[in-house]
Amino acid sequence: MVDSPREVIGAVLKYMGASYNTNDINMEVNGGRDAVKHNLALLAKQVRLFDSSNYLKAFGVGDVWVAVGWSSDIIPAAKRMSNVAVVVPKSGASLWADLWAIPAASRIQTNRIGGRIRGPSPLIHQWIEFCLQSARALPFKQEVIPGASPSHLQGHSANVPVELTKGGPRLNGNLVDGAPPPDILEKCEFLEPLSNSTLSDYHWLLTSIQEPGHGLIHKMYQNIISVAKFSGWFNSKLT
Repeated sequence: MVDSPREVIGAVLKYMGASYNTNDINMEVNGGRDAVKHNLALLAKQVRLFDSSNYLKAFGVGDVWVAVGWSSDIIPAAKRMSNVAVVVPKSGASLWADLWAIPAASRIQTNRIGGRIRGPSPLIHQWIEFCLQSARALPFKQEVIPGASPSHLQGHSANVPVELTKGGPRLNGNLVDGAPPPDILEKCEFLEPLSNSTLSDYHWLLTSIQEPGHGLIHKMYQNIISVAKFSGWFNSKLT
């Protein structure tokens, strides 16, 4: 399993019927932090390793039967293997999206040839419409690119010739055009920033199951500390 604290604790929260983006674990989760701690400890006992770099290697050599990770890792690996299925949990999963940013206008005029006040191109809307055409979703449907086109979220689907889907996993998963089926997609969530109080809860949870030494639980602990330092919470809460 990947060693991302958001994914590990998030998996426990989803298992308990809560959200990845739970803001107050004690108030929003049945049983509060102690219940999450209990289920997190049970999960840790079942996981061979928490390591975002090597979890698929362990799966590939047969050390583990199930790998929990990101589709950008899982789908390409599954296509190279036999008797493997890619499945999104019925409780939902985390969602990620590539974002495009339009630079703000510089408001600096120039006399150079071709110079102009920089800002959004007048062709930006045409470019977006071009990228959202159904034909542009074909690489996702063929699983050439892991993920799904935004048009899939609107229920648009196109048939893909069978010969273009060769090389996929032999076992049937539940992905549809690179995305979960609608009933599961409704339960999936984009990850939102954690509040300071939630960072404190994550720190407490990871510390509670941390074993002596510098194992992979320790690595997850360091990850959440890095997030805390970046947000400015570490100095105010842990010192």
